[in-house]
Amino acid sequence: MASAARQPNRRLKNLIDEAEMTYQAVATAVRAVAAEGGVSLRTNKSAVEHWVSGSVPAADTGRFLTAVLSRRLGRLLRPSDLGLAADDEPDDDASVGLALSGDPLTTLQSIWRYELDRRRFLLKSAYSVAAAVLPLDHLRDAATRATAAARTGHTIGMAEVQAVRDMISAMTDLDERHGGRFGRTALIAYLRDDVAPLCRGRFRTDEVRRQMLSAASRGVHLLGWKHYDAGQHGLAQRYYLQSYALAHESELTGHAGFVLRTMAMQGLRLHRPEHCLDLAETGLTMAKGKVDFPTEALFRVVHAHTLAKAGHPQRALDETRRARALLAADPGDEPPFWALTWGPARASVFSRTARVHETLGDHHAAAEQYARAASARPRGNYARVVVLDLANAAEQQLKRGGVEQACATWMKALDHLDGVHSVRTRKAVLGMRADIARYRARGLRCAVELDDRARDLLASA
Repeated sequence: MASAARQPNRRLKNLIDEAEMTYQAVATAVRAVAAEGGVSLRTNKSAVEHWVSGSVPAADTGRFLTAVLSRRLGRLLRPSDLGLAADDEPDDDASVGLALSGDPLTTLQSIWRYELDRRRFLLKSAYSVAAAVLPLDHLRDAATRATAAARTGHTIGMAEVQAVRDMISAMTDLDERHGGRFGRTALIAYLRDDVAPLCRGRFRTDEVRRQMLSAASRGVHLLGWKHYDAGQHGLAQRYYLQSYALAHESELTGHAGFVLRTMAMQGLRLHRPEHCLDLAETGLTMAKGKVDFPTEALFRVVHAHTLAKAGHPQRALDETRRARALLAADPGDEPPFWALTWGPARASVFSRTARVHETLGDHHAAAEQYARAASARPRGNYARVVVLDLANAAEQQLKRGGVEQACATWMKALDHLDGVHSVRTRKAVLGMRADIARYRARGLRCAVELDDRARDLLASA
């Protein structure tokens, strides 16, 4: 008996028409979204034609296609909206974590279950532009909810909060020394089995509850950062959203804004600037004049970067000057726990200022600021970011024609690479080898020696 004829996918056709995209444009966008997650596809115009005719793309490809149309149309779509799953077939896993409704701890339990049990799906999930605006909508529309505490026999005090902070600080130190691939499963287990139950416990005071939620937010933020460092931006975004939700519930001044700052940085990194300026400006508004000077400088320098990307060069430079002035002023109070994510504020301000100059095409100033950032970090504690700062400085030096200076700076970067397991540092080394290939081909000694050393390090890793 002949099989039933394949039915055209009218839902997909209508969404592509609404998006005003050609099939070739859809195919190109699907490949680009997949590449963000480290997946290489060969999707072409013919593949899109087959999907519209009724064939079903592979599960991963279907999710990338969903992300493409979500970005283009400015709303969060699910595979079933594209006719890629039956209406009665649950596809909640496709959007798990991409919402700010309900209890963030419950949402996190779902993410952890999917990540640990169905790792392949979430590690390849795509960054969602539609979801990037959710915190801004949340601030405008959502009423603050109190955590529904489970009434246990134990009353939680600041000693438990400090224990959580100590553990997350230790895991942060390991992350900075060894990279995002190190200790992710251990961090998930700690947050799931120890921290989440504490957040639902009985607290001595409401201030203790707020501090515990803030500490939990910092831990979830670190988990997002680990996946960011591994190049898994869709999953990182989910963790940032839930970190934001916990920080918002904590009501600690500035903390939720700090997560918005991180989300702006991620959007810039992925060349998805749609909401970055709004995220950075909202975060700064939540913090300026309410936190210590070095912490405010962290907010301002990311705001400067978003201004530069948005085409406001003078405003961007003015904002970097304000950030530097804050660093030079009386620091006042100690930075809050949630602001200690990337080590000394000075180093972070220098590094982000370098990105502003790089965006504006000033390679000399960018190289200087990247070098200052690397020098401002304690030796041995921040190996990964020192590698990246020095590699970025070398890249700027090379763009100015200083190949020997760039090779010397890259050599310094490689000095810090041993024991670091990071997709970003590996990409930096691969990019360096591509940049100096033409100089190696000419027999330039410094390029030959640098390339040989980089090749050996990559092979050993």
